[in-house]
Amino acid sequence: MKGEVGLILSSLSISVHFFLARFTEQGFSEYQASITIFSWRPIFETAVDVPKTSPLHRRLWSPMRRLDPLHPHANPRGYYADPSSKTTGFIFVRIQGGFHEIRNSVSDVVVVSRLLNATLVVPEIQSTTSSKGISSEFKSFSYLYNEEQFISALARDVHVIKTLPKNLKGARRKKKIPLFRVPYQASPYFYLHHVLPVLSKHSVVELVISNGGCLQAILPSQFEEYQRLRCRVAFHALRFRGEVQELATKILQRLRSPGRPFIAYDPGMTRDALAYYGCAELFQDVHNELIQHKRSWMIKRGIIKGKLSVDSAARRLKGSCPLMPEEIGILLRAYGYPWDTIIYVSGGEVFGGQRALIPLHAMFENVIDRTFLSTSWEMSRLYGHETNLVNNHPKKLPVIDFKSKREEWKLAGPRPRPLPPPPARPKYPYNIEGWWGWVAESDNEPESTVMELRMNAHKLLWEAIDYIICLEADVFIPGFDRDGKGHPNFASLVIGHRLYQSATSRTYQPDRKEVAELLEQTRDHLYQANITWVKSIRRLMRKGLLDGLSGGSMKLKSFSFLSHPVPECSCTTHDLQDPQLKAVVGAVHRCPSWMNTGSGTVPKEKESEDDLEEDDPSSSSSGLFFGNAGGNHESGGEASKEETQLEDQEELEGGER
Repeated sequence: MKGEVGLILSSLSISVHFFLARFTEQGFSEYQASITIFSWRPIFETAVDVPKTSPLHRRLWSPMRRLDPLHPHANPRGYYADPSSKTTGFIFVRIQGGFHEIRNSVSDVVVVSRLLNATLVVPEIQSTTSSKGISSEFKSFSYLYNEEQFISALARDVHVIKTLPKNLKGARRKKKIPLFRVPYQASPYFYLHHVLPVLSKHSVVELVISNGGCLQAILPSQFEEYQRLRCRVAFHALRFRGEVQELATKILQRLRSPGRPFIAYDPGMTRDALAYYGCAELFQDVHNELIQHKRSWMIKRGIIKGKLSVDSAARRLKGSCPLMPEEIGILLRAYGYPWDTIIYVSGGEVFGGQRALIPLHAMFENVIDRTFLSTSWEMSRLYGHETNLVNNHPKKLPVIDFKSKREEWKLAGPRPRPLPPPPARPKYPYNIEGWWGWVAESDNEPESTVMELRMNAHKLLWEAIDYIICLEADVFIPGFDRDGKGHPNFASLVIGHRLYQSATSRTYQPDRKEVAELLEQTRDHLYQANITWVKSIRRLMRKGLLDGLSGGSMKLKSFSFLSHPVPECSCTTHDLQDPQLKAVVGAVHRCPSWMNTGSGTVPKEKESEDDLEEDDPSSSSSGLFFGNAGGNHESGGEASKEETQLEDQEELEGGER
């Protein structure tokens, strides 16, 4: 009896402790470290961690020393006047699109407001308006970003207000203010000669932006200060709201709690992108059909001018398709990352779901995403209080009364011959599994439900969290850098922000065409690769660290300035000596003395590390790429250890034998 009483009291004590921890901010955060509330617990090699001073650790995790001289510097560099107290009018903006399109568009409209000397109303994000079923606690822009921070950070650039004056607000409701559906990448000429006269006449215009940018990415040289303004908006003024920032910080702490560096991987595998580039055959069954349906829809609306049926294998060999998770896993394992490396998978959508990630999970034990590192309570707190739109209890089928049915049959009149077909079987939500259930029922994709619109708003918050984590990651690798319109995507914004914020951050951008060619060479024995092939992969990955920046400056920057904001938004502590680096970066402004960034010379230790980074590493064991969590992680036993030691020795000596 005493034992039962003690057990009950202990249970009550634990319940009270949980209750207090949940509703006490500090207590909850402390409690998370001591109890198992997440589904992920890292599994690591039993051996001692590789020392940070070892050649292997430097090859896998060390920063890019060649980019050491670059520092963020987006402040004005010449005469730059404060915004005039007398403006030409108000600019009201509606932005449509996903996370990266919103970010690009907001940066552009601030520059347009400065260009026209107009007052900017805080932009309205269409996917986060109240009609989409999201919480009434947030109003459009503030659902994702910190409104106060946005206004105060741009005080010396443009006038920003929260809402239109009452008289103009009423006129907008009655659709009596001029509206412009702005073309993608409009020139400054368009705004100065088409929008400005209307703005001056009516004191207000409404801009609708739907393609992820309303101003051309590369502006003439006389507009260089406007390019730096773009950087100030995207990298300083656009801060996520407090709850998003707080949860992302907690997830980062949990991610780093094992004391190991981690890789952030963005697959870039969205249905729209796969349809746009004709990569349907990389998938099977219903996923292939869904991609083709989307491609057909794009062709009908003129988004794509190609054919419906495309040879996906040929597209992949040309580098036009995303690198699949399996291919990313092979690249990382071949480069030398061990099976217990922590890999964080980002992105609001991975088309194909968890099934597409199975090969990556097979090669790396610690593959996780935000759902592993946060609780449902934390996420619901992020969304705010939302009304319940879905009845979780399925509708009950009507009970058949056979007695009344017989009576109805007897009382019915003469039967027509032949009998009419029976009525269609009633459909209930639980009969159609998954969001793609319409494929079997209809040729037309149904309109989005309120629940799906709400989910699209949630995806913005998920991507905001992932964006912060990708910025802070020790290594970042994208699977694809384009979206469903052929423009730079989420990953390209991360790459540009990492280049601005910390240029030395290790960011792999392997050439997809070369990757496809190398994988085809060893397709029949992919997981028993020979030494020469492994060397080729390592050379390709190392080359992508710098060549990827060159590709970004030539291909991505022409569509999105934020994907490669160098040299306009950076400065250098000393002259760049490397010709290849000069070609990639361009003419960089010298950092002002007040930044106090260093003496202007590269220490000998850093130079030697740089040489080590650029030398061709030696071969490692061929063996399987798949890890074994049971303890014997690599085939080859003692031979594998000897080859690893030999590789490290060759790294120290700075080249191949």
